[in-house]
Amino acid sequence: MGMTMTQKILAAHAGLSQVEAGQLIEADLDLVLGNDITSPVAIKEMEKMKTEGVFNKDKIALVPDHFVPNKDIKSAEHCKCVREFAYRNQITNYFEVGEMGIEHALLPEKGLTVAGDVIIGADSHTCTYGALGAFSTGVGSTDMAAGMATGKAWFKVPGAIRFNLVGKLSEWVSGKDVILHIIGMIGVDGALYKSMEFVGEGIKNLTMDDRFTIANMAIEAGGKNGIFPVDDLAIAYMKEHSDKPYTIYEADEDAVYDEEYTIDLSVLRPTVAFPHLPENTRIIDEITDDIKIDQVVIGSCTNGRIDDMRIAAKVLKGKHVAKGMRCIVIPATQAIYMQAMEEGLLKIFIEAGAVVSTPTCGPCLGGYMGILAEGERCVSTTNRNFVGRMGHVDSEIYLASPAVAAASAVAGKISCPCRL
Repeated sequence: MGMTMTQKILAAHAGLSQVEAGQLIEADLDLVLGNDITSPVAIKEMEKMKTEGVFNKDKIALVPDHFVPNKDIKSAEHCKCVREFAYRNQITNYFEVGEMGIEHALLPEKGLTVAGDVIIGADSHTCTYGALGAFSTGVGSTDMAAGMATGKAWFKVPGAIRFNLVGKLSEWVSGKDVILHIIGMIGVDGALYKSMEFVGEGIKNLTMDDRFTIANMAIEAGGKNGIFPVDDLAIAYMKEHSDKPYTIYEADEDAVYDEEYTIDLSVLRPTVAFPHLPENTRIIDEITDDIKIDQVVIGSCTNGRIDDMRIAAKVLKGKHVAKGMRCIVIPATQAIYMQAMEEGLLKIFIEAGAVVSTPTCGPCLGGYMGILAEGERCVSTTNRNFVGRMGHVDSEIYLASPAVAAASAVAGKISCPCRL
C-alpha cells in the first residue's frame, strides 16, 4: 500500500519503512515551537519532569508574539518566564522584541523550517510550514514540554484528503480565497484529523505567501496538517532563507486518500467568511447588502507577509479609509516591516489613514491593538471568527483577503477592489 507525503515523512522520523492511517508511532522531532502564552505552561510541566535541560538547544524555538510588546503585568510575567528559560537553557532560537515577529511568519523567514521536517508547536497554526513540504502540526503545552525534554512525540498517523489545484487565480483573488473556498466547501470539521495534501498543476501559479496562507488555515477545516509538494519555488525559498539540509518526499502513485477534490483556481472569486465560523463563506458577488464595518485588520500569521502588504497598499494608494474607520496594518516580522518601509508601503498606509503596528498577534485573538466593542464589526485577514474572538461576544468578524479588507476600509462596508 502506498503512502502520502505526510505518511512518508512520519515513517522516516519513526524509523519505519511503512506506516498507515490510524497507526500510533513515536517520531523524532526537528523543531519544537512555543510562544508567550503556551510556553510558560510547558515550562512548568518540564519542571515537574525534573529533566536535565532540553534535548537540543538548537531545535527549540521560543517566540513571544501574542502579547508583545507586553500589554500588561500578566503578559510581562509570561514573557519573563520564557526569557529566563531561554537564557537558562541557552536556547539558540529565542526571538525577543526587536528581532521578533509572528511565529509562523518568522520561522520560515529565519530558515528554521524546511522540507521533510517534523515540527510541533504549541499553537494551532503550526501547520503553516507544510507550505515547504514539512509535516508540522499544533500540540498542547504538555506535548510541547515532552518534546523539549525528549525530542520525540507520539502521533496517530493521519489519513489524507487530496486537493487537486488547477488553473490560475484571477486578479484580486489570493491564497486566502482558496482556503476560505475549501473550508466553505467541506466545513470546519471536513478534514478532521486528516492531512490536507495540495497537489496539481495549479500550484505553480501560487506564490509562497499564497501557500503559507493555505497551509496555515488547514486547522480551520479540522486538518491535522496541510502540505504542499516541493517544487522549484519552494526550493528557491529554502535556499534563500536556510542552510539546513532538506528532504523531498512525494506521495506514492497508489497512496490512499479518503476523499479527493479538484479546485479550479480560475473560477474562484474574492471570498468572505461571515460570523461566526470560517465555513460560513460567501463570494463577493453574493454580498449585495451594505454591511457597514467599524474596523479592518490586515496582518496575522495568515496574512501579514510582504505580498499581503503590497496588495493592501495597491488598493489603498491614493485613497483614504472611510470616516470613523479604524484600519490597523501589522507586518508579520521585523524584516517584512523593514521591506514594507523601504518599498514605501508604510507611507501609503499612513497617508490613507491607517495605523501601522510593530509585529504582534494582538487583535487576532482579542489580545490588544484592536479589541471590538459590543455591536462592532471587523473585516480581518486573520484566521478565526468565533464568537468573542476579537473582543465583545456581540461583535462580529468577517474573514477576508488583504485586497477585500483594504477595499472595505475605504468603502466603510464589505467591498472589493473591483467595486471601488
